[in-house]
Amino acid sequence: MLSLDPLGLYWDCPLGSKDLEEEEGPWGGGSGLPPQGYFPGSWRQDVGLDCRGSPEGAEARAWTVYYYSLLQSCLQQAGLPETQDRSQAPRTGRPGMEVTLCILGSPSTFLSVLLEGGVQSPGNMLLCLSPAWLMKMPAPGQPGEATLLVSKAVSFHPGGLTFLDDFVPPRRVTYFLAGLGPGPGRGWEAAELARNLTCPTGASAELARLLEDRLLTRRLLAQQGGVAVPATLAFTYTPPALLQGGDASPRLRLVELSGKEGQEALVKEEVGAFLHSEALGDAMQVAIKVSSWRWQGRQALRVHPRAEVGTVADTVLVLLEKLEEEESVLVEAVCPPVRLPFPGSPQPGPELAVRICAVVCRTQGDRPLLSKVVCAVGRADHPLRHQSSLPRTLEVALAQCGLGEAAQVAAVRRGVKTAAEAALAAVLALEAGLSAEQRGGRQAYTDFLGVDFMLTVAGGVLTPVALELNLGLCLEACGALERLWAAPRPGPMADEAAAAAPLVETMLRRSARSLMEGKQLLVVGGGGFSKKFVWQAARDYGLKLHLVESDPNHFASQLVQTFIHFDVTEHRRDEDNARLLAELVRARGLQLDGCFSYWDDCLVLTALLCQELGLPCSPPAAMRLAKQKSRTQLHLLCRQGPPWPSPSLHAVPCCPLENEADVERAVHLVPLPGVMKLEFGAGAVGVRLVEDAPQCHEHFSRIARDLQGEADHPGIGLGWGNAMLLMEFIEGTEHDVDLVLFGGRLLAAFVSDNGPTRLPGFTETAACMPTGLAPEQEAQLVQAAFRCCLGCGLLDGVFNVELKLTRAGPRLIEINPRMGGFYLRDWILELYGVDLLLAAAMVACGLQPALPAHPRARGHLEPGNNAWK
Repeated sequence: MLSLDPLGLYWDCPLGSKDLEEEEGPWGGGSGLPPQGYFPGSWRQDVGLDCRGSPEGAEARAWTVYYYSLLQSCLQQAGLPETQDRSQAPRTGRPGMEVTLCILGSPSTFLSVLLEGGVQSPGNMLLCLSPAWLMKMPAPGQPGEATLLVSKAVSFHPGGLTFLDDFVPPRRVTYFLAGLGPGPGRGWEAAELARNLTCPTGASAELARLLEDRLLTRRLLAQQGGVAVPATLAFTYTPPALLQGGDASPRLRLVELSGKEGQEALVKEEVGAFLHSEALGDAMQVAIKVSSWRWQGRQALRVHPRAEVGTVADTVLVLLEKLEEEESVLVEAVCPPVRLPFPGSPQPGPELAVRICAVVCRTQGDRPLLSKVVCAVGRADHPLRHQSSLPRTLEVALAQCGLGEAAQVAAVRRGVKTAAEAALAAVLALEAGLSAEQRGGRQAYTDFLGVDFMLTVAGGVLTPVALELNLGLCLEACGALERLWAAPRPGPMADEAAAAAPLVETMLRRSARSLMEGKQLLVVGGGGFSKKFVWQAARDYGLKLHLVESDPNHFASQLVQTFIHFDVTEHRRDEDNARLLAELVRARGLQLDGCFSYWDDCLVLTALLCQELGLPCSPPAAMRLAKQKSRTQLHLLCRQGPPWPSPSLHAVPCCPLENEADVERAVHLVPLPGVMKLEFGAGAVGVRLVEDAPQCHEHFSRIARDLQGEADHPGIGLGWGNAMLLMEFIEGTEHDVDLVLFGGRLLAAFVSDNGPTRLPGFTETAACMPTGLAPEQEAQLVQAAFRCCLGCGLLDGVFNVELKLTRAGPRLIEINPRMGGFYLRDWILELYGVDLLLAAAMVACGLQPALPAHPRARGHLEPGNNAWK
């Protein structure tokens, strides 16, 4: 983590202090022990902190006890229960089959992430209080990389419940985030644990060193992100490799010195020119500091009046004596606090300054997203740190300094959002150009960032100026702000998402990719060209797909590991075909992890094939029920419960139609007007509103004549025949609910709204996501869709359920026992960062999809405008 620059008048440490490598502290080596009796409060001390097979020395154990006490103190102050010790009954779990998000670091720094992880993925967010609780093992088939295993950790659950757990066998980590610091000792242990892992990592020593180099990050922000930074003069003997040959920036000047001797004249000349330049604007002071990861946590900082050229130059020369390669001394403008007009009479007391910290996270598609803004307010003539000031919202902080007009506050927030997101975008672009070795591993990327700002006036406009980047202090500041509302009372933070929410979502998303990389899946039915995204996504996820397809010239035949040409269109032979396909799979020696289909015609065959191969899937009988629309409704009408409310509440009366006699009988049983549609149809082909008996007979005859087989209209299900049904017409608004189920449990649900359909053919005219319904109505739709799926026996998979919301509640139109078609997958991925295709693949492999428990939409979409609104 990076310390925030205090704008003080004294050195943080004397220039003649001992070498940095001798620094004491929990993450800095040396032989220091933690302070005793540091945390007030009462909790059990006789807990099992020892890790089996990995004993700690006295000093290391003292720090483990220290961090356990710090965790209990943080939980207690947040009004949360004490950690329960379950280490005497080790957790067994499902080795290699479960998401494991692991954090090694200070509980106070990462508490907000840990608590949010306990909500989004209960029991899978783990805190390690000691490096001894983790071990690295060489990864088979991946030279130079290692698998990270966790033997002991504190697990987090909803409601802030925590448990001290042992894992036998150890759990394989699917995402790792370590708090990294300078010097040998635990910092180096954490850095070594994070290096060259097979699992995704959100930090590495290599990336931390880049972010801790202020000179590098300032040039990056100014040139790549267009972010305002303080005017800076830098002196170095050997600039960082990433700065060599870079373009100059008008507010950043880099002076390369030829050696440590004979540089006095050049330094004084450069300092004098800088202090008298217009680049400093209205700044009356300058700060002198060292830019280097080696000095992190022990910053030598001095502030001098701009007019004291000789003193500034002498200070630079003293620091230059201590520089090593790729380190630099910075002379930067101290941004004067903005003098805001206080309404009425001037505000009594000293002048105040505001420091703004913005947390920004990497989301789906590597897009930066501002997560939270937290501020510190203090005297303008004193050092201002987040840890020495109570956290405040931006609105409260600005109001305390005299800026309360809503439009101006909104303008400041927009400026902070733009600059913070541009900062992370610039960092991600830099990392994309680095090698795996430079990043600290193939899977090492920055997933979140804290950007510290001071407000200044540029061209008469309040402008945030980026001072530095940090990795952990931002989260701690946001967590402290959120814990102000930990007690059950109303407040402005009550309905806001936690600052760590997008970060945890990214952890889960990257974990899912890690779990699925290299999985072997059989896909039954390639579908049309509209499904080309499947093959593109499979390549991105590292999936190895094998395809069963009737068309020998299907475009996807060249995009898969194995292509099996097999006629899957004769559905009366699905049972026999499933046995034949199972024999073909075994004969080819395919070692499959899962089998699934997204093509309507092949869903029953896929379930039968999974049954033959012993692979996870919903039962074939359930697939048959959902496949035939009239059977779905009639079956659910009979499901009266318990439990209540039963699925029968959502079913609609209907009659199957196979001949004219069935039509004649149906018009006397189903109230008209009604809806006639194909039993196994798709895409609304053949659907029609019928108002009387003659229209029913006429439409049945037309379908029987024009749609007799697959060749008449490929891809709409005519391979199953052209039988029809007549169902009651239901008035109401139409909606799609896309569900992810695993083991009969609802993991996620996404509701979209459909506009009025064009009658009599029910052609879709509009759609939007997320739903505009009230939360209660949205919940009714989700539960209705869930109960209908369970009522049909659909327990595992991704399902699309079409419903109407009537004045009497939700009514079922039909269940599609596969992921939603058309735009739905893309919309859900865009808005929520959840890929239904990956979720379906995970369920097919028997893996619980790594999904956020309560995903929030980050925008609004409708056809023809697939962009943020």
